[in-house]
Amino acid sequence: MGVKNIMIVGVGGQGTLLTSRILGNLAVHGGFDVKLSEVHGMAQRGGSVVTFVRYGEKVAEPIVEEGCVDVLIAFEKLEALRYLHFLKEEGVVIVNDWRIDPITVVTGMAEYPEGILNTLRAARRTIAVDATRRAKEMGAPKAFNVVVLGAAARYMGFGKDAWMHVIETTVPPKTVEINKKAFEAGYLMEPDSYE
Repeated sequence: MGVKNIMIVGVGGQGTLLTSRILGNLAVHGGFDVKLSEVHGMAQRGGSVVTFVRYGEKVAEPIVEEGCVDVLIAFEKLEALRYLHFLKEEGVVIVNDWRIDPITVVTGMAEYPEGILNTLRAARRTIAVDATRRAKEMGAPKAFNVVVLGAAARYMGFGKDAWMHVIETTVPPKTVEINKKAFEAGYLMEPDSYE
């Protein structure tokens, strides 16, 4: 296997960093060389947060160039659109069908784009999941990021048991069970029902 490039994007407070740690620990557990890179925008104010997770037999550097990402995991629709140019032609984007208005929209300086999912689908293979709704139904709204990760897991070549083990050893102890349930919810979603 060559190097696999995963990009995780969201806004501050969406669990982007925890998700990258879960994926990084999974790759280490799988015996791969791993490099993580975290790029913070104005995370405290709802700005973009971007992380790269690269794994393979030997990984030289943590940063991924545009057009080289295999899987783009986005916790918000506009963030998926903003970073779509990093995705390979044959790559896949897994996006939470959720809207968070950036400060420019809140202040009236810009409008939130319409039809983002259609734009994404026209450009690349796109899997949209309603992870926020699903996490709320489970009584764990903060675990929506792990629902998205569960849906993305199908595209990363690791077995479900390995994911569960790493979730158990990475998330805070009191959140292990709910995070495992959230991962399972995303993992079991049928692609035809949300693609």
